[in-house]
Amino acid sequence: MKTGKVLLLSRPNVGKSTFINNLIGQKVAITSPKPQTTRFAIEAVYTDDRGQIIFVDTPGIMGKTEDHLSENINKRTLQVLNEEVDLVIYMIDHTRRRDFEEARVLGLVRKINKPKILVINKVDLQEKSYLPQYKFLEDEFKDVFQISGLNKTHIKPLMDKVFELLPSTSANLPAGRQGASAGKEEIPKDLIYPILNFDSKIFVSELIREKVFLMMGQEIPYRTTVIVDEIAERKNGVTYVRARILATDDRYKKMLIGSGGRKIKEIGSYARKEIALAINKKVYLDLTVETDPHWQETYY
Repeated sequence: MKTGKVLLLSRPNVGKSTFINNLIGQKVAITSPKPQTTRFAIEAVYTDDRGQIIFVDTPGIMGKTEDHLSENINKRTLQVLNEEVDLVIYMIDHTRRRDFEEARVLGLVRKINKPKILVINKVDLQEKSYLPQYKFLEDEFKDVFQISGLNKTHIKPLMDKVFELLPSTSANLPAGRQGASAGKEEIPKDLIYPILNFDSKIFVSELIREKVFLMMGQEIPYRTTVIVDEIAERKNGVTYVRARILATDDRYKKMLIGSGGRKIKEIGSYARKEIALAINKKVYLDLTVETDPHWQETYY
């Protein structure tokens, strides 16, 4: 039996979260085409008959930060690099050119004195490839795997190598499921398991934020967040969730609400269905939109 902590590093939108979700077998990280959809490190447990692994999914590291939010996300990711890990997976997207942002991530990976695996993601996409630009990395990394995190292609040989490289003994995994909301607002812990460092409110807020990003596309800027104020079990067995979408400007608030409230109803409907699926219970989602130009400083 082996246990260990594996750190995933990349620039934004390489597909780490999709890889983790499909590996774990349930959603632990939200995904969208927007850069740095993941805003803080997510620790999730993978278990099979060989042992247990804590995978640390970090936000993609941006080459340049243009606002408080991006700057803070980069700082949090860099802080994670100082934590004790047993193995590093450096993931690249061969469909994107190698640039300064990629070079910065590679520089950070080189400084970590732990076993490393190079993972080339999105091999299911072959129409456009810049793989020759990354060919030199094969001389630097002993173990190289080409996978599709989306289609789960070649995941098994990658995981075989991960377990091979992990030590037989390592830091103990946290006992139990940490971070569940306490008291009357607690909802089934299966909602957040196997995530180790999320509480229920954060997890639900992430599910809602994902729907905002996916349904609004390029209409709404990256500077949008979701705050869950209450989760409670009602006597009729329905889980009540009260949440707010925060926008930085009134014009974005109007776009999120939509004509006659159509857009916010659509977002709420899709988010409610996913929350209900996650906890296998009926959910009532009370979702509103507010303007708060300073939410980045307040909540991040």
